[in-house]
Amino acid sequence: MTGITVLTGGKIFDGTDFLEEPTDIVLEGDRIAAIGPGLADDPRYTGAETVDCSGRTVLPGLVDLHVHVMAENPGSVHEFVEPFSLQFYRSARNLARTLEAGITTVRDAGGADLGTKQAVDQGIVRGPRMHIAVSIMSQTGGHGDFWQPSGAHAPGIGGTHPGRPSGVADGVEEVRKKTREILRAGADQIKICSTGGVLSPSDDPRHSQFTEDEIRVIVEEAAAQGTYVMAHAQGSEGIKNALRAGVRTIEHGIYLDEEAIELFQERGAVLVPTLAAPLAVLAKADTGVSGLPPAVVAKARAVVERHRESVARAIEAGVTVGMGTDSGVGPHGENLQELSLLADLGMDLTGALRSATSIAGALVDPSGRTGMLSEGAHADVLVLDGELGSIAQLATLPASIRQVWKAGVLEAGEKEATDA
Repeated sequence: MTGITVLTGGKIFDGTDFLEEPTDIVLEGDRIAAIGPGLADDPRYTGAETVDCSGRTVLPGLVDLHVHVMAENPGSVHEFVEPFSLQFYRSARNLARTLEAGITTVRDAGGADLGTKQAVDQGIVRGPRMHIAVSIMSQTGGHGDFWQPSGAHAPGIGGTHPGRPSGVADGVEEVRKKTREILRAGADQIKICSTGGVLSPSDDPRHSQFTEDEIRVIVEEAAAQGTYVMAHAQGSEGIKNALRAGVRTIEHGIYLDEEAIELFQERGAVLVPTLAAPLAVLAKADTGVSGLPPAVVAKARAVVERHRESVARAIEAGVTVGMGTDSGVGPHGENLQELSLLADLGMDLTGALRSATSIAGALVDPSGRTGMLSEGAHADVLVLDGELGSIAQLATLPASIRQVWKAGVLEAGEKEATDA
C-alpha cells in the first residue's frame, strides 16, 4: 500500500505520557492517520509497509526551542575574516545534523532568514521544520549589537542582508517599526534582548535592556500579527520586565529570583534554560583556539553555577520548561545533551520528554500537530532501541536513536520494513 507505514508494537510516549500497552502508529503521507493497539491487523492497512518496534520506544519527533543554524562560533574574532556566504553553506550541514539527532522541529532564535526556511520546506536542504525569528532585536549597545571597542562591528549571529534587517532600535516608535520590518521579512516570532549577555562584547548579563514600555510595544505589534515574543533574558530585572510586558518565553533565565518565578506562573510563561550554552563556551575556550575574547569566557565562567541554581529552583517551583539548546553556541547535533542537564537539576523523565515534545510543540504550533503522537499530527517520529524507563537513560539517548521520521519520510536510520 503506497504511502502508508505502520510502526507496530512500540512502547509509546505520545508527548504527554507513556501509554500502558504496546501501540501501533499509522503514518499516511505527512500525517499520523491513526494510533492504537492492533492496527497492523486492520484490513484498512493491508499491504502497508510495517516496521516492527517491539522492544523499542517510540516518541514524537523532538522540538528544540532555541537554535542558531547560521552560527557555529558566535562572538569569536573568526567572524571578522570569514566570507559572508559561508554561513549559508554551513547551515545546510547544521540543519542535517540537527535532524539526524532526532530534532524534527526547531525555533531559530536569530540568524536564519526566510530563504533558509523555504530551502527546507522545498526539500532543497535536509533539516527540521523551522520557525524563524530572522533578526535579533536589541537596543544600541545591547546583546544584539556587536559593536566592538575598536569601533568595528562584528557580524554577530548572521549579520545583515536585505532579507535579514538589523535588529537594533531604540525608543517606542523605533521598536514598533523594527518589529514590523522583521515580521515583513518572514519572522514567525520576534526575538528580543531584555538583558545583556555572555557573548556580546560590551555588556553585562545582569543589566536590563529595553524599557518595559518598549517591550510592551513589541509584544503588541507581534500579537497584532498573530504571534508572540521570545526574550533573551539573563538578569533578574530584565526577566521581570519582559514577563510583565507579556513576553511568552524567557531564554536562559540565569539570575532568577522568587518574584521572577512567581511571574512565570502568574503569566503562564515558559522558561527555555539552554543549560548547554555556557558549558559550550567554556569547552571551546579550553581548546585554546576558539577566538573568543577573554571577557566572554570570564562571563561564561561567572554564570554557570548560578544558572544551574536558578533553573533548579524554577523546576522545583513548577515553572513550565521547554527544551532549547542554543545550538550554534554549542555544536549542532548534540541537542539531546540538554535533556540530561535538565534531569540533573531535578526534572523527571516524563517532564524532560514533555519539555521537548508537547510543551515545546504547543509554543510553535498551537494546533497540536507538533510534538505529539496523535491522529492528525505531523508524522514526525523518533524510534529508540530498548525501552526508555529511567531518567538515567537520557544520558545515552543519542546513541539509542534507531530511526528519525519527519513528515512520514525516514530521514535517518534504516527502515527495516516488511509488507503487511
